[in-house]
Amino acid sequence: MKFLTPKQDAVLKYIEKYQLKHGASPTIREMRERFHVNSDNSILKHLKALEEKGYIKKDDTPRGIKILDSVKRRLESESVKLPLLGFVPAGGPILTEEYIDSWYDVGPDIAKKQEGFFLLKVIGDSMINAGIFEGDIVVVDSEKTPRNGNIVVALVDNQNTVKRYSVSDGVKYLKAENPEYSDIYPEHELIIQGTVTGLIRYYH
Repeated sequence: MKFLTPKQDAVLKYIEKYQLKHGASPTIREMRERFHVNSDNSILKHLKALEEKGYIKKDDTPRGIKILDSVKRRLESESVKLPLLGFVPAGGPILTEEYIDSWYDVGPDIAKKQEGFFLLKVIGDSMINAGIFEGDIVVVDSEKTPRNGNIVVALVDNQNTVKRYSVSDGVKYLKAENPEYSDIYPEHELIIQGTVTGLIRYYH
């Protein structure tokens, strides 16, 4: 590796820090704002130097800097411990022995942090057409705001359910991925407890 100027080193360290936090690379605009420069050219000049010196690889997309090898090694070595909840109360996931069945170590591809994430075991076959089967464990981000069409964990009639969140003409309801199940329209309140971001399945 060739010698870096102080500014090139600062840009490289910012890229590394950003990738570790977000799992993606910063845009040119984000780097401009970080280093308080008005021109893309000053950032592009540093990126070109970093690429020529072998520190980064990039393409022409907005976040086209490839994940650095140093970031890959750290992400691959860092596991996160997530709680498997037996039930999610109305107030949201509560990490107490009363609700936690067990803990699972998951890789950064499943969750990059513990805060806000939990696991829930799927009961029933209402989501089979979405590839979610009874006994599967869904990974849930309680901090992610659900969008129309997302699969969510919701509390309906004091029971947790995994369904597709749907909005039609301003009406919010839950949709199963199995034609044998009817859509669920809340009589009073629909409590969305988190958005499903992944799936864990064990084969026996």
